[in-house]
Amino acid sequence: RCFERSALKSFYYVFRDTAWAVALVYAVSLVVSTDIPPIFSLEMVKWIFVWNFYAFWMGTILTGHWVLAHECGHGAFSPNQTLNDIVGFIIHQALLVPYFAWQYSHAKHHRRTNHLTDGESHVPSTGQENGLDEHGERNSFYAILHEAIGDGAFAAVQIYTHLFIGWPVYLLGLASTGRNGADGAPLEEDDIMDHFRPGSKLFPPKMRAKAYMSTGGMLVVFAILMKFSWDYGFLPVVLWYFGPYTWTNAWLVLYTWLQHTDPSVPQYGEDEWTFVKGALTTIDRPYGIFDFFHHKIGSTHVAHHFFHEIPFYNGDEATAAIKEYLGPLYNYDPTPWYLAMIRIAKRCHYVEGIDGIQYYCSLEDVPLKNGLKEKSS
Repeated sequence: RCFERSALKSFYYVFRDTAWAVALVYAVSLVVSTDIPPIFSLEMVKWIFVWNFYAFWMGTILTGHWVLAHECGHGAFSPNQTLNDIVGFIIHQALLVPYFAWQYSHAKHHRRTNHLTDGESHVPSTGQENGLDEHGERNSFYAILHEAIGDGAFAAVQIYTHLFIGWPVYLLGLASTGRNGADGAPLEEDDIMDHFRPGSKLFPPKMRAKAYMSTGGMLVVFAILMKFSWDYGFLPVVLWYFGPYTWTNAWLVLYTWLQHTDPSVPQYGEDEWTFVKGALTTIDRPYGIFDFFHHKIGSTHVAHHFFHEIPFYNGDEATAAIKEYLGPLYNYDPTPWYLAMIRIAKRCHYVEGIDGIQYYCSLEDVPLKNGLKEKSS
């Protein structure tokens, strides 16, 4: 029963989420304009508040659309994959997501969850990649930055970089990708596995046509946004589109970060990894009201990693069955998501190597290069 997919039910959620988005646009248009008011005025305070309110909540609503397109990529939207790809392509490309390219890399993420060399998305860096030398002492990069600014500020940097620049940086292949190309060979030092070039080492040759389609779709959306900017001004496009876009990206990175990262969760080298071990590292967490907007993508994710074709509206039933079957192997953390995010930002910085079973280490536990310097909390 959990595997039953209904296009009608899925489209209901598309229309429901779209109705929320239209209602918010209409409400905001009644109380504020895109024209900048006098700087030192109450109108400016109202203007800043309303547009930030809109950006957050529209980004939150559009994350629901993002999740529905994610369902399409997995074949969970309906039994018809052609319909799934049409709907998913339209929604994801409108949100500047290269649908087919990300569909491929995300499938690899599912096939190789928490695999230290062949995984995809939030693949941990090693200590040396983060600026520790072969003796575990601070030498450069993040390790030096952590000492310079202290524990709390470094955690804030981690949160900011993950949520607000992490998604475009990942799509460009500059962070968080796997260490092996599509052919299984380790990447060379200058290789970049981006989501845009058909010749990217992220893709096998059979994916090149779809990569062209995804990148072409992105260019079309950019052209539309440029036309709107030309006709109505750049600021209105930033306020109506890019503000929510930023928050949608923040939500999706937050979910993937918290779903597979925790001090208690192992990462596996080639010699230890299996599909079941990887899927069992997935963590369900409570997200409160955001479960409604985001179709429980973060609270039923263990079931999703074992059976990705189960539609989200059957996720609760599937989770209950998996929880009963797995017993203590079912991974649930009741910590509020925002506190879990802070803990992970403070405690999950690197792994010691890419072989065997690894757990996240924290730069907070690495001796300071300057022993007289006091770390901030």
